[in-house]
Amino acid sequence: MSTGKACRNCRYVIDEGDKCPNCEGTQFTTFWRGYVVITDAEHSEIAKKMGIEREGKYALRLSR
Repeated sequence: MSTGKACRNCRYVIDEGDKCPNCEGTQFTTFWRGYVVITDAEHSEIAKKMGIEREGKYALRLSR
């Protein structure tokens, strides 16, 4: 089972709080599957393909 909640706007995963530190979004889901951890967004091909500009943990698929 997934832990944390993913921002519906940018897919950034957080464990607590009501505001996304990445995009300032306030809508989250606990129904997400898989994740990728970006450690160097500037040089990561995956980050470029996903449109990620900041390091962190991102959900791959959101549901509901």
